[in-house]
Amino acid sequence: MKILCGSAGWTDKTLVACKRFYPPGCRSAEARLRFYASQFPLVEVDSSYYGMPSASNAALWAERTPDDFTFDIKAFRLLTGHQAVRASLTKDIATAIPETGKKNLYYRDIPSEVLDELWRRYRDALEPLRRAGKLGAVLFQFAPWLSCGPEGNAHVEECADRMQGYTVAVEFRNNSWLDDKNASSTLDLLRRYKLVHVIMDAPAEVTNRAHTVWEVTNPDLAFVRLHGRNADTWSPTGASTASTRFDYDYSDGELTQLSGPIRDIARQVVTTHVIFNNCREDQGQRNARTLMAILGQRG
Repeated sequence: MKILCGSAGWTDKTLVACKRFYPPGCRSAEARLRFYASQFPLVEVDSSYYGMPSASNAALWAERTPDDFTFDIKAFRLLTGHQAVRASLTKDIATAIPETGKKNLYYRDIPSEVLDELWRRYRDALEPLRRAGKLGAVLFQFAPWLSCGPEGNAHVEECADRMQGYTVAVEFRNNSWLDDKNASSTLDLLRRYKLVHVIMDAPAEVTNRAHTVWEVTNPDLAFVRLHGRNADTWSPTGASTASTRFDYDYSDGELTQLSGPIRDIARQVVTTHVIFNNCREDQGQRNARTLMAILGQRG
């Protein structure tokens, strides 16, 4: 079984400020990434969700990490159905989008020719990592209001078509996709397009989340994302930052319990990625190390 563990990001302000993960004197972007990559085989880039990634940054990431290191990249928020502001786009793209009179832009607001260019630039930005053999999955975390149905299915299919040739992982946030009525058809959709189903661990008692379904849809990769189990801050309106929203420290017992189904799915695929998205201070890094020890994985 090949199981790679890591965290969502390596530069969160609370992680740096807590001074428990990075050694003294490890202050530059380069030094932090090099140190992180000496501890873990995998990381998820979350900055690419908030703004379009750049090929220059991707080239630096490839240069600063070992040959067998892997980056999972989050898709830019506009492509996943979330809202975005014009300032998150390059000036030429922003000015090519007609004024809507609203603060936020959505996918439906973008003219088709601008969308084509946006997708092209997004793919180009990933190329340095792909050429270096360090690009894992491109993670599409779809907006919580994107529900299962003709419109939602069409958008998932468009993303799959636009990203042909890449390994695409899909995380649903709307509970309609994986409920008792639609789970089977949703998983069939993912298998048809060879998309990787993201298995989510999150607070069990909240309703505004997709169900946790331990199923594999791509024989090459399984993907588990652990968001913590803090129901009080799960709603975005209840947290000012991601580190607050996903503030949760998994116990050794919880991680031991999770290791069972993780091993089970890992036996069905070539590689399994496990990402800790509990990003307050060094929670994700500590929990990832503990899980690696439980699974018998080396850093």
